[in-house]
Amino acid sequence: MTKARRCEFIAKRLEEHYPETPIPLDHRDPYTLLIAVLLSAQCTDARVNTVTPALFALADTPGKMAKVPVEAIRGIIKPCGLSPRKSAAISELSQILVARYGGEVPADFEALESLPGVGHKTASVVMSQAFGVPAFPVDTHIHRLAQRWKLTSGKNVVETERDLKRAFPEERWNKLHLQIIFYGRGHCSACGCDGTVCEICRTLFPERVRAVKTRK
Repeated sequence: MTKARRCEFIAKRLEEHYPETPIPLDHRDPYTLLIAVLLSAQCTDARVNTVTPALFALADTPGKMAKVPVEAIRGIIKPCGLSPRKSAAISELSQILVARYGGEVPADFEALESLPGVGHKTASVVMSQAFGVPAFPVDTHIHRLAQRWKLTSGKNVVETERDLKRAFPEERWNKLHLQIIFYGRGHCSACGCDGTVCEICRTLFPERVRAVKTRK
């Protein structure tokens, strides 16, 4: 099966599995989404969703958060891990948003990526899900599945993002990124499938007998 045919099959099956793609991180606006995505680094979305209600009850705008002591932020977000770094980033980026952007989250990749604690993946999620700008955020689930499905030869998420953007039409990126995440968690997880078990892997590569090792 050619790569183009694989992409067509994958897109069709994922649309059948996940016609609706709710954002798994609870949020109310671009700012609360930004904070939730920042907290999700090396942490599950489910855990983030248990922490953010208390955090956003304390402060849910850059202006309010900028006035909260870092230690108070850290005390709330500690279950998410990396709390010293994340709490400092939340405080600092909130102050920057107030000082430079009038308390609003900028709809701009360069501006977002200049904020403390905000990398390309976080910026891509905010741009795609908060502002509707085409982006293809790549996390470990997507990186792993793209390799299992031979959609990329990339050795890192940057190369995988590049290859996926070439493989699928731009208008599909925002939804497809979530669909792949959902499928990776539900059917093609690190433990549940090694490239030979789930429906899509078996259909695309029926003769595959060896596990696919993710190149990181």
